[in-house]
Amino acid sequence: MIKLTKKQQSDKLLIEKTINMLPLPNQKIQPLVVAEKLGERGIMIFTPREFSRIFKTPSNQTHYFLETYTKRGLLVRLKKDLYTLKTKFPNEEIIANALYKPSYLSLEYALSCYGIIPESVYTITSITTKATVSFDVQGKEFLYRRIKKEAYTGYVPEKKDDKTIFIAEPEKSLADYLYFVSLGRKTLNDRIDCSKLNKEKVIKYCKLFKRKNLNQIIDKVWELNPNIIV
Repeated sequence: MIKLTKKQQSDKLLIEKTINMLPLPNQKIQPLVVAEKLGERGIMIFTPREFSRIFKTPSNQTHYFLETYTKRGLLVRLKKDLYTLKTKFPNEEIIANALYKPSYLSLEYALSCYGIIPESVYTITSITTKATVSFDVQGKEFLYRRIKKEAYTGYVPEKKDDKTIFIAEPEKSLADYLYFVSLGRKTLNDRIDCSKLNKEKVIKYCKLFKRKNLNQIIDKVWELNPNIIV
């Protein structure tokens, strides 16, 4: 007999409790099967259409299952038509990439991750080519800011929990941030640490935004780090 970890035991109990709450009439798919199959395929976040394709269920049955088991606590609705298993809840970076596409993590969130700014951030910030928008997921804010398509570059893939997420390179995360400073939508953080950044690379990325005052802002940032040899 395979011995389950405490986490696996807890997940199993939640699923069993959900199954036993109330019978679902004419329900051909069951929560335990759903959880196992999604786990086998490595699927953490899914849409109703993807669910129907995987389990070969008509849209009305899919809708009934998702609505019912969201209310019962087995599933979590991240936003309209986007779900995850509560027992396999993704980390915030995976959620950020999935909530709004195309997007990549950047701005204050990435700057904090890289240690470019000393502050911890509580909003998960991303860049997109679509309209600026924010979502609240389980009490955490996910904010997406729009930039022009020509500047939508400078991000790299990283592995998180066996999933690939996209996050701006250090220099691009700073360039994105300084762009919004140049627009007057952000106040320049005077504690930016650019000691490990390539200034020429920051300048190259900033040129994509075609904002004349960006070079002055870049120089000001480097002036805040007087010991750096450029």
